[in-house]
Amino acid sequence: MHVLMVSSEAAPFAKSGGLADAVSALSKALRRLGHDVRVVMPRYGHIPESGLERLPFELDVPMGPATATAVGRGLKGSGERAAVFRGALPDSDVPVYFIGHDGFFAREGIYGSKAEPDYADNARRFSFFSRAAFRLCDSLDWKPDVLHAHDWPAAFAPVYKRYSEPAYADCASLLTIHNLGYQGIYPKDSFPYLGLPWELFHGAGFEYYDSINALKAGLACADVLSTVSPTYSREIQTPELGCTLDGLLRSRGSNLVGILNGVDGVDWNPSADDYLPARYSASDLSGKAACKEALQREFGLPVEPDKPLIGMVSRLTDQKGIGELFSATYGCVPRLCDDIDLQFAVQGTGAAWCEAAITALSEAKPNFKARVGYSERVAHLIEAGSDFFMMPSRYEPCGLNQMYSLRYGTLPIAHRTGGLADTISNFNQQTGAGTGFLFDHLTPRAVYDTTGWAVWAYYNRGEQLDAMRRRAMLLDFSWDAAAREYVSLYESVR
Repeated sequence: MHVLMVSSEAAPFAKSGGLADAVSALSKALRRLGHDVRVVMPRYGHIPESGLERLPFELDVPMGPATATAVGRGLKGSGERAAVFRGALPDSDVPVYFIGHDGFFAREGIYGSKAEPDYADNARRFSFFSRAAFRLCDSLDWKPDVLHAHDWPAAFAPVYKRYSEPAYADCASLLTIHNLGYQGIYPKDSFPYLGLPWELFHGAGFEYYDSINALKAGLACADVLSTVSPTYSREIQTPELGCTLDGLLRSRGSNLVGILNGVDGVDWNPSADDYLPARYSASDLSGKAACKEALQREFGLPVEPDKPLIGMVSRLTDQKGIGELFSATYGCVPRLCDDIDLQFAVQGTGAAWCEAAITALSEAKPNFKARVGYSERVAHLIEAGSDFFMMPSRYEPCGLNQMYSLRYGTLPIAHRTGGLADTISNFNQQTGAGTGFLFDHLTPRAVYDTTGWAVWAYYNRGEQLDAMRRRAMLLDFSWDAAAREYVSLYESVR
């Protein structure tokens, strides 16, 4: 099949989270299965032209009238022209086409900057990008069988496919939701620029409390929908986790599928990880002890091989359950450090209050140490050297860290939600079954009690935990399995 991936991010060119990794990994896995996969994304200001091939044509992209503010940013109104550059995903022959428009994309960030965290003209930027994807296919004389759009920035593409691109009427459209919490909501004065008649403000599903909601329109117009884990596909159809779109998602429930993301088995492989002081495998776990010692030294924790070490690598945002862990008034980590014989090693960046809180805990508690910021080397060391991995996410569409942890024999302590529920099986202390420790409701007490349970098992059920680690390391979270599920979905919608 011919598959066009329409995405605002793709690793390693532009990344703000897991979306970029998922798009690139899935594209390469589909290519290994023999499909003609191509990726289109914007050429942002940080992506240099050097190393890319500039194609010998430009795209003429018809759009609506531009506002005075938009004209000041380089838009002409009624139409835009875009350059096209071509590269490839690393270690593959999957082509990546970059849409070049300096007025829209030669800026500091992907979606915003420090001065303007969410660009006011994002609806114009990404509607233009989605429309340009069709003009790119025209210019390449290449027509996709499946238009696979990702998250709200590409959600305009299924709308255009349905209402203004008759030449692509027989192309199937799929919109994948990577995180329903981000919907692309902007003032409706951008709507005329989209080049669609005003009746489609309501008719195509854009209207959202008198604003534009890009994701809502994409959900209404795409032929089929997917999200990144089976449990999350059910959760987003509930008022609790539907982010106000649960009614629309329930109405489209027969066309909504959950397909679990994979992980990169090359970069995240304890038997071949260059970041580790010692390598290990499910058949020989001896190197994990050396990694634990190295982690303790790295963070300035006492080198005590028999003391349980809990690791955490996370964005410090409310979604990740940081209040229940680190809030000065109700967080449970200070009590855990005082009451239970354990150690913590945390790496994260995000909310200023939480960065300050973990820094203060590092100074106050000898068994808690944290690093503000992110280091790939340290992230690998935490995954390998920890006995347990803390992941109390409020919601988690898929999650990657728990799959990294399982692959490294580091047992997760996690909230049973989304992809965490789909990838971790709860410990059974009678049989020894399971691959982690789960709780059902995110409260400080639940985190405290479940951590205590994990530590109890560490001290009292060592043989069972050893078997759990080996079992976890043998689980298959490959992208090839996910790609085969997407192929089945493509075939069904076609």
